[in-house]
Amino acid sequence: MTDLRFEGYFSGKARDYLFRSIDLALEEDGPDLTAMAVFAPEDRLTAAIVAKQEAVMAGLPIAPLVLERMGQAEACSVTLLAADGQRVANRAVVAEIVGPAITLLKAERVILNYICHLSGIATMVATAVAALAGTRTRLLDTRKTLPGLRYPEKYAVVCGGGVNHRLDLAEMLMFKDNHIDRAGGIPQAMAALRKSYQGRIESMPPVEIECRTLAEVAQAIAEAPKRIMLDNMDEPTMREALAMVPTGIETEVSGGVELDALAGIGALGPDFVSVGRITHSAKSADLSMLLKETTA
Repeated sequence: MTDLRFEGYFSGKARDYLFRSIDLALEEDGPDLTAMAVFAPEDRLTAAIVAKQEAVMAGLPIAPLVLERMGQAEACSVTLLAADGQRVANRAVVAEIVGPAITLLKAERVILNYICHLSGIATMVATAVAALAGTRTRLLDTRKTLPGLRYPEKYAVVCGGGVNHRLDLAEMLMFKDNHIDRAGGIPQAMAALRKSYQGRIESMPPVEIECRTLAEVAQAIAEAPKRIMLDNMDEPTMREALAMVPTGIETEVSGGVELDALAGIGALGPDFVSVGRITHSAKSADLSMLLKETTA
């Protein structure tokens, strides 16, 4: 089973980062001396990756990549029995791997760590997206990701039905409170940015402006950014701010958003709501790898 979404997401820089992450994970584990003590090089095992809860899958195609980075791709066969983004039932077998026993025992925890972590994110995201059903509001992630795992975690968000915010600081230029305060206000911050792009303004990435007050919203509207973020506003202020922003400027609600508040926020009609906890606080999904000897 080829996951075209995975192949498309992990190309170029993202694929390089993923390979570096896998290599480090394998290096952290070191050699499996106990497996080498009790299994001969020719011994083979069949491994079944089994869900121990209902979950939305993410990261299954990482399993063959781990074996590839170990130099064991030709010695192993991997069959993915579920697709990333698919909700599976408790006890569902989502993948089978056949290969040398020593290889599978060394790869077991690395493979499971990725799949469990990413599927946990996808499962939480799916719950959050369901809370927004019937509204126009889309769920965004943030840069609150584990160091070195931004691309896999943001990929898991997509698997759960969410939308990626910027992948790095340069993809979308965001003026936050520290920038605005240092510049002396939103107009001054935007003037400084335009000056830095003088002569090449057409190459400037899209801009988002974080607003804490209605006065800042009015200032931001005058600068015509791509998006205005309403940061940590209470519901009455948020409602008034959304009414101020003209069509053509996107709106994003952010700041300590709890999952049980999503339906209410969606009812107000912002374009986006960003939630940090879908990456930084998602509980790992429970999956295990069951191994048995094989002659295959």
